[in-house]
Amino acid sequence: QVQLVESGGGLVQPGGSLRLSCAASGFSLDYYAIGWFRQAPGKEREGVSCISFNDGSTYYADSVKGRFTASRDNAKNTVYLQMNSLKPEDTAVYYCAADLERSRCQNVGLASPAYWGQGTQVTVSS
Repeated sequence: QVQLVESGGGLVQPGGSLRLSCAASGFSLDYYAIGWFRQAPGKEREGVSCISFNDGSTYYADSVKGRFTASRDNAKNTVYLQMNSLKPEDTAVYYCAADLERSRCQNVGLASPAYWGQGTQVTVSS
């Protein structure tokens, strides 16, 4: 089955850190820009970050800039999202997706997102 599998979520106190992983199953992440998204209860899904394939360039939503860092290990076919200084408003289900049209990000959104995973829950609470 071709999909992305997210992991690494959990319950963390405000100010804490988590590292999410996005692993490809059944295909290679090569040549795809990869985006991270999140959806909080009662809210629309929003783009969090995008990481390019070729040079690893990244884009971030203003709400996470300076706190979140996306990276990728193409040899391991995995993309990561390091989340530091977490806030209660970061609570959401986090998803990753591949951009079928682009290998280089132009912003946090994807032109043609595909291969969505099941998501991983991140809860920031004391």
